[in-house]
Amino acid sequence: MGCLIRMVLLNKKMSYSRYKSFISSGTYKKVPFVEIPTSNSDFYVYYEVGKTRLDLLSYQYYGDPNYGWLILQANPEVSSLEFKIENNQKLRIPYPLENAIQGFESNIKKYNNLYGLNN
Repeated sequence: MGCLIRMVLLNKKMSYSRYKSFISSGTYKKVPFVEIPTSNSDFYVYYEVGKTRLDLLSYQYYGDPNYGWLILQANPEVSSLEFKIENNQKLRIPYPLENAIQGFESNIKKYNNLYGLNN
């Protein structure tokens, strides 16, 4: 496990930055969509418009409200905007957080190897 991931997961005051691999010379590059691998330990919930919020789901499953982006990333069939998620849409919650982040990082490395940082 990477040192940064361990520090983030042990110290709940800091959250993982999905942008760290996309900063070059002080400039942010486009963050691509990459698949979050599925796992038998993932959870599934039904989104209820006006009741469910991604920050609350993130807090419930990860103890940190800052991973709504990860839930969206794991559900490419829904919009990338929370307010466009339809009522009763089934959402996958990648779990545990550490494994989901490692899967994200692994796929980011594959993306960068194929396309480079500037794409």
